[in-house]
Amino acid sequence: MSTATPPRPSSPSLPSTAEATAPPAAGRRPALDWRLRFTGLSLIWGFSFLLIKVGTDGYAPFQVTFGRLLFGTLVLAAAMAVKRQGLPRGRRTWLHVTVAALLLNAAPFSLFAYAELSIPSTLAGICNATSPLWGMALSMVALSEDRPTRRRVAGLGLGFVGVLTVLGAWQGFHGLDVTGTALALLASLCYPIGWIYVRRTLAGSGHSNLSLIGSQLGVATLQLALVTPLFAGFPASFPVVPLLAVAALGALGTGLAVLVQYGLVNEVGPTTAQMVTYFIPVIATAAGVAVLGEGLSWNTPVGAAVVLVGAALTQSRPRARPGVQ
Repeated sequence: MSTATPPRPSSPSLPSTAEATAPPAAGRRPALDWRLRFTGLSLIWGFSFLLIKVGTDGYAPFQVTFGRLLFGTLVLAAAMAVKRQGLPRGRRTWLHVTVAALLLNAAPFSLFAYAELSIPSTLAGICNATSPLWGMALSMVALSEDRPTRRRVAGLGLGFVGVLTVLGAWQGFHGLDVTGTALALLASLCYPIGWIYVRRTLAGSGHSNLSLIGSQLGVATLQLALVTPLFAGFPASFPVVPLLAVAALGALGTGLAVLVQYGLVNEVGPTTAQMVTYFIPVIATAAGVAVLGEGLSWNTPVGAAVVLVGAALTQSRPRARPGVQ
């Protein structure tokens, strides 16, 4: 799960550390049409919550996160080797990469894994969709260039009404696992915090996107390598299906997805590429219901739709007046 970066966060599954504000790059187009890659990226990130659920059936949450980061790092390391991309230099850069790795990878990935011990993957996917709402609320405070408008404030309010609808607030959150849901919402909050931090520290640093995100995943892997033995130990056995789920989650949803997403940003621009955000909860819900047999009440899809409409409004920009550049 990965995202485009400034001017605003997109899919918050794995926000990158590079700035994506430039217009689409000109040059030779990839052989595979961008619409097919967009669809593939939506499916990969949408199924990520199902893969987390399957992975936690056989391994502890920290073990799932460590495996996910390890496989993702291996994919990006191979891409860096092919493209002859070196590691970033400078102590301050590595300090910022370390903080970004915690906020954008190690912490949210672990929180989602722990959340899915007690909540369905469908709910986790919908909680993930609240990240643009958190981002809008935080950016209005932390980023002076993100001025609130009536439309964006209305979208923020509408989005959180959608969250309350998903959670069944009118019935006192009956049947809701409060701890698991809170962990998933906290995970989605980590992304915009990390995005704002990256925007203030690493954007425009002169390092390539691939170099920064590859280093970020590598550092996050080391962070989990230190934490996992202390809190989860080593697996007593290696069940095959959960292991394959973790491998797919890392190699596809955390490694390959980043490369696909960067390609989309370069070809069609960050605004179009970030629209993948709005397909993720739909696919996550469909996958959870169809594959895992998770239950679905009416308020879940209705609330999710309201969340997505609100998130779309928070990301909208006013149209430029004629003659104004």
